[in-house]
Amino acid sequence: MALTAVSPRELQKQARTKVENFRAALKSQAAFKAYIQTEDSEGGGSWSWTNEDLLPTPLHNRTWRARNYIFFYSSLAMDNWTLGSSLIGVGLNWWQAIISILIAQIIGASASALNSRCAEKYHVGFPIVARATFGMYGAFYAVGARAVLAVIYYSLKLYVGSSFMVNMLHAVFGTGFTNIPNGLPESVGFTTQQMLAFFLFWLCHIPFAFFRPNQLKWLFTLKICMMIPAMCGLFIFCMVNTHGKIGAGHLTSAIPTTSTAWLFMYAINSSIGGHSTLITNQPDYSRWARKPWSSVWTQLIFWPISVTISASFGILSTAAINNVWGLKLWNQWDLLTAILDRYPSSGARFAVFLCALFWAVLVLGTNVAANMIPLGSDCAMLLPRYMNMIRGQVLGLLLSWAICPWQIYKSAATFTKFLSGYGLFMGGLTGIMVADYFLVRGNLFLDHLYDGKKSNPAYYYVKGWNVQGYIAYICGFAIGIGGFAANLGATVTSRAREVGYLGWIMSFSVSMIVYTFMCLLWPTQSQRLVKSLSLRWEEKVPLEVDTGLSDESSVEAGQVIEIANEGSKGVKSG
Repeated sequence: MALTAVSPRELQKQARTKVENFRAALKSQAAFKAYIQTEDSEGGGSWSWTNEDLLPTPLHNRTWRARNYIFFYSSLAMDNWTLGSSLIGVGLNWWQAIISILIAQIIGASASALNSRCAEKYHVGFPIVARATFGMYGAFYAVGARAVLAVIYYSLKLYVGSSFMVNMLHAVFGTGFTNIPNGLPESVGFTTQQMLAFFLFWLCHIPFAFFRPNQLKWLFTLKICMMIPAMCGLFIFCMVNTHGKIGAGHLTSAIPTTSTAWLFMYAINSSIGGHSTLITNQPDYSRWARKPWSSVWTQLIFWPISVTISASFGILSTAAINNVWGLKLWNQWDLLTAILDRYPSSGARFAVFLCALFWAVLVLGTNVAANMIPLGSDCAMLLPRYMNMIRGQVLGLLLSWAICPWQIYKSAATFTKFLSGYGLFMGGLTGIMVADYFLVRGNLFLDHLYDGKKSNPAYYYVKGWNVQGYIAYICGFAIGIGGFAANLGATVTSRAREVGYLGWIMSFSVSMIVYTFMCLLWPTQSQRLVKSLSLRWEEKVPLEVDTGLSDESSVEAGQVIEIANEGSKGVKSG
């Protein structure tokens, strides 16, 4: 539902109603249980398969136009300043790193665009698309794996953003901030100054936990308006200050390999792997599209360009500063700290404050889009009766402290390597989802996606699991598991290690190919249903009109589409 102006008297009335409802809920256990139940979750029994965030997006909430997706993907992609530094660290020079990034992002954007199509047509999020592909119970693994990563990355991104908060506090208060005595033990890996900055940046996230994506278009527009001057300004400063002397721009290879080709493949897969979770849950964004293809072509064009420009600026800027100033730094916050130390004037401090502020807004927006929103969507599916998107987002706020990201950055080298290699497990999920929609069935039976009974004619599969899908998934990551283990410290052969460098690409491709061939020989339940009805590709997509109900070609999906387009059961987005 779009945001509308509400009078102070109406706000007071709503607040009183909420207080009265809460007091009434405390009178009995049954009343409290009913109070915490989500909108549109089914009554009776001990489980539910639906709530307002799992249902198709109502017609009046499909408000994202092509320009909104341009701002969204561009601003999200520009948060990749340090991507190139990790590739230079493995032995590439600056131009090789840029080429590998461009190739990686073209591949990643193509997979992401393909994974957007289903949700763009049926307006359902990643958890529901996962049900269609992996089964009513099989989807819990796919959604749960994404949710775990969302919580971890959400906390780690908070830590990154807090570093810019340190820059801002340093620029404003100078030694008044930097001289704050540290009351935390060294074993914590965090100072009192950093903890203060982390808390302040965490507070900034609280308001955004109470919005759904259709209400946050303005945030991504604001991000792109602030990001372009901040990124270009920092790049221009570094180039002018150093006269563009970037130096050799490469290091000795830190990755065991027998050839430059394998090193290049490692770089490409590392670039894709860092965005693997984002590629997997693209339906959480494309479901809000107003018109078909608007989320597809925008990310195909603007995602690779934006990532490559951002990473290139980061590579060239910090390489030049390191070469001329004799430093060894790669991230923006350390660069801003170095600028403050070298130029302590009030003008420089003001410029650093603005730059840090703009970068902090970028990180906040990225954290909301890439981690908070997916986590909320995942929680709505994992426990639909009592969790919706907003409650899941609030849960992420609370869990971010339990992750202790400062400890991860301080000492958990093995854990960070585990996260960087997680693309091996996410690529297979995406490959199967793409193959299932484009090559196997090409239709969704919406009503059956909310039916967990054995009688479900489309998505119960084998005891709720799509066996073909998970066989293909295991084949996808099994080939590279040796390389993944080597990344965590295990001893394997050089060939097994190098095969692991194929990571996401191998997992995505193998899973997609194996799943397609298995379905030719051993059709899935939903595939057989599509064939029995002689349905063409996307024939089941509702023909929507702006002034009424869908011109629905499928009788069994009528109720769900009616809910989606008219909100007749009280579906709300605010």
